[in-house]
This record gives sequence, structure tokens and C-alpha cells, in this order.
Amino acid sequence: MTQYPAPSTQHGFDWKAVDDVLLDMDGTLLDRHFDNFFFEEELPRRYAAKHGLAVEDAAKRLLTLYQAVEGQLNWTDLHYWSKTLEIDVVALTKEFEHLITCHPDAMEFLRHLRARGKRVHILTNAHAAGIEIKVARTRLDRYVDRIVNAFEIGYLKIRPEYWPTCQRLLGFEPSRSLYVDDDEACLAAAQQYGIGHLYHRSKSSSRLPAQPSSRYVSIESLHALITP
Repeated sequence: MTQYPAPSTQHGFDWKAVDDVLLDMDGTLLDRHFDNFFFEEELPRRYAAKHGLAVEDAAKRLLTLYQAVEGQLNWTDLHYWSKTLEIDVVALTKEFEHLITCHPDAMEFLRHLRARGKRVHILTNAHAAGIEIKVARTRLDRYVDRIVNAFEIGYLKIRPEYWPTCQRLLGFEPSRSLYVDDDEACLAAAQQYGIGHLYHRSKSSSRLPAQPSSRYVSIESLHALITP
């Protein structure tokens, strides 16, 4: 596939071409290790204990349930999962909130954007209950103009319907906006809508190797976008 280019200068990213910076939260600003651990390890353990299953069997059953609603709002709706699994997923999230951390480069990057006078928005598929816990833990809200969750829009970011509504809500000019995400499907929807500058975050979890994109310019660290 042809890699989607991002404008740059010989000194790095050309910030004169951007007014608004749109940033994914989980995997891009926050270490995805928490979410991977929570949904792939701890929740299957709790579900197995509740239903008398082997953890491996519980994990397979949960994966089937996850896949059944992938791409829909229920996929990230903590209240939906609490009801479906009969487990208080919000309370369980709080139990392991100590594992919620920012990537080491996240705060430096956000301060860099503030110093450049850019409008900064977090666009996340996460549910409001989860966002509240993560923001309280990391204080990401101190560095951004707004955090928009998919439930405000009515669609997840992988859906083409997401982006027109998001633009109306935030008032950004697509061609003069930078969007960073670790999910290629979200970047593809943004590209289709005309977002001008796209970057793929290849290092989403501190516990996993970087996974570069074959479609978009990949950066392992946000430091790649910090220019003098």
C-alpha cells in the first residue's frame, strides 16, 4: 500500500500548517498496557471465577462477545459490559487504576503544543465512566481544550459518520488539522474525511514491540513531532 505522507520541513514537522491537533487517548497518549491487561487478562479471570470456567474458556467467550459489537458504541460502553457480564466493570476499573499511566513522551508533547498555541482535543472511543477514571489519574485535561468521547458524537471514530459531527462540534478545518492514533481504521476514516496530517503511533503499549503501519507514517514516539 502507498504510505500516506505528512508534510514536514528539513527540521521536522511543519507546525505552520496546523491549527488543531486531534489526539487519540488510549495507546497514543496513555499506555495501552492497562486496557490490554484489563480486557484480555483480568476481566476473563473475574468472568471465569463467576461462572466456574477455566480462564482460557472465559477468554474465548469474552472475545466472541467483544467481536459481536466491534465497531458499535457498545464495544466501549462500560455500563453495557457491566450488564452483559454481570460484573461491575467501572468498579473493577477503579480497582486497577494504579496501572493507568501516560506514555513517557505524552506530557512533554502536550506542553509543546500549548507553547505553540495550538488548539488540542482528545478524541476517544472510550466511555465517559472510563475517561473520568483515567483523567483523574493522569490529569490529561489540564493540557487540552476538550476531551470528546464517541458517545457525544454517536459513532466510534472508525465510522465515516463520526467525522462530520466531530468537526461541527469542535470547529476545526480538516486540511489544517493533525491527527495521531494507534488504530489504522480510525486514521483511514479521518483520511477519507480529509484530515490533512495523519500519523500512526506504532508503540501503543510499553509491554509490546512497536507495530509500524504499512499505510501511514508511523512514529514510535511523539518526540518525532517535537521541533525546535
